[in-house]
Amino acid sequence: MALSGKLIGNVEISKSGDVFHDILRYKPHEVVAASPDKVHDCELHEGERGVTGSVISWHFTHGTYHMTCFFLKSCVTYRLMITFNIYAWKKEGKKKFSKQIIESVNEENHMIVFKVIGGELVDELYKSFVITWHVEPKGDGQVATWTFEFEKPDTSVPYPTSMMDYLCNLVKELDAHNNAK
Repeated sequence: MALSGKLIGNVEISKSGDVFHDILRYKPHEVVAASPDKVHDCELHEGERGVTGSVISWHFTHGTYHMTCFFLKSCVTYRLMITFNIYAWKKEGKKKFSKQIIESVNEENHMIVFKVIGGELVDELYKSFVITWHVEPKGDGQVATWTFEFEKPDTSVPYPTSMMDYLCNLVKELDAHNNAK
């Protein structure tokens, strides 16, 4: 028996919805420039970039960061022992890809709907997976929203929370990158 699920993630952003909509739709190379350790490429396979019915694939590294602490000791004159703690972040990730078809685009609501048609999400984990991106006003700012609608083949398949965290963090990096311009 298949299990349907829905997961929603929100990120407050400082740029308008137009900026993010245009980047995801027409300028995915800017995502690569903003976060090259996470996103490596966005290929166009069929159609025109950003147009409904077009087929694209994202190449990315999805994983976790682990903090490691190193202890260094050194002797100094007067028999004083000093200990240094050095912290290092190590990324443990796996290169992946996600092939998608753009199902719909709504300029007014800054919305794009991607149906995943290839890659680990549908080849190994889920029976179906749809990703919706949109930006809406919230108070004086904007909120970027990712929505996942998916069908799990059984209860052993986890909810895609790590992918949601990954995409929400990617939006934060992209927002910071665009603010630095």
